[in-house]
Amino acid sequence: MIGAIIGDIVGSVYERNPIKTKEFELFQDGCRFTDDTVMTCAVAYAVREYKARDNVNVIGLFQKRMVELGQKYPDAGYGGKFAKWLQNPYRRPYNSFGNGSAMRVSACGQLADSLEEAHKLAVYSAEVTHNHPEGIKGAVAVAEAIWLAKNKKSKDEIEEHLSQYYDLDFTLDEIRPTYEFDVTCQGSVPQAIRCFLEAESFEDAVRNAVSLGGDSDTQAAIAGSIAEVYFGIPARLKARAYNYLTPDLRSALGI
Repeated sequence: MIGAIIGDIVGSVYERNPIKTKEFELFQDGCRFTDDTVMTCAVAYAVREYKARDNVNVIGLFQKRMVELGQKYPDAGYGGKFAKWLQNPYRRPYNSFGNGSAMRVSACGQLADSLEEAHKLAVYSAEVTHNHPEGIKGAVAVAEAIWLAKNKKSKDEIEEHLSQYYDLDFTLDEIRPTYEFDVTCQGSVPQAIRCFLEAESFEDAVRNAVSLGGDSDTQAAIAGSIAEVYFGIPARLKARAYNYLTPDLRSALGI
């Protein structure tokens, strides 16, 4: 989960100022956590509660924690529809296929006891808002990738499994020159997964994602969330990221 947050913070300065290189300072002036971090923490909070209790309405938990933390950070950079959803007392899913479902899902993969549970939790976490099939698929693919990586599957095994969801038969070098900002799951999640698959370390996965010049904070959050459990994260990067978080966000993560 902290892998998603590091990716979000590092990518935050490039979301509207895209770059096409892996050579940049990771943490710099202007870096901040965005909605990706807030919602990652909210989902983590909900999943931890779900795992600790019996007969709980898990979708209700996801909604409760998203609203609670989301309203505490109204300027985190939410998409327009999600921002309206946060303030609407009659909240309903709005058929979104935006990549918000995939960037917030890491706890569903990390804390699940089985691949099936990771899948189920990812669906629930998405359906609160992103109930379009592509929105659900994005969340499921990322959560399952995280669970597989956590359970020591190879990159080839992870890629083979995810091929049921996305065509991953491309390289970053092939797409980088023409790739542009895209907030849809179908236009950003497979690319973020590729950033992990081509990475040599956690940091390299984050750099890969930023270098695409797209929705940098979200794609770095997705790539970072998978890379975290596959490679591990250097303590120095964790420490830097923790310094950006408020006490309530740390509490939601369980740290």
